[in-house]
Amino acid sequence: ESTGLIRRIDRWVIEAVVKFVATQAPGLKMALNLSSRSFDDDAAFDLLHNLLEQHRVPGERLLLEITETAALANFKGATRVMANFRGLGCAFGLDDFGVGYSSFQYLKELPVDFVKIDGSFIKGLTSNPDDVVFVKALTEAVRGYGKTTVAEFVEDEDTLTILRDIGVDYAQGYLIGKPAPGLL
Repeated sequence: ESTGLIRRIDRWVIEAVVKFVATQAPGLKMALNLSSRSFDDDAAFDLLHNLLEQHRVPGERLLLEITETAALANFKGATRVMANFRGLGCAFGLDDFGVGYSSFQYLKELPVDFVKIDGSFIKGLTSNPDDVVFVKALTEAVRGYGKTTVAEFVEDEDTLTILRDIGVDYAQGYLIGKPAPGLL
């Protein structure tokens, strides 16, 4: 990423995802992570915009994610590029929230639709009351800003039950489904 070569990977991922989504049933939505380099210029946006038009895929079928740390490293640029992607209809999410700057002020200012709570807080929910307090507070703050929450690393029913009680909107992890290497 520091050399800029990650841009090639970003372009490949964007192209592969759009082509895949174009061949699937209209209800399928797909999430993809973008590197911080996708926010240095408009190349990733231009590519996605062109591919969505070329393959006739509505932007609403894509959920784009950037890590909290990457978004806040170039706050102004990230905010502008996120708004551009959202203008295509794509939902935008803040990934790994809770391990970087973790300011609720950023949640208010960044044009994101969902926040993914870092798995380091989710793994300890059944044994660490402090993690429960943090996840609950974060969930309430995120909901107060009109955004949804996604919990990472949900690996057992007890954790899922706690997340339901807290009010987390979505869960991802091995309990929900394991990665499927044959998908693409």
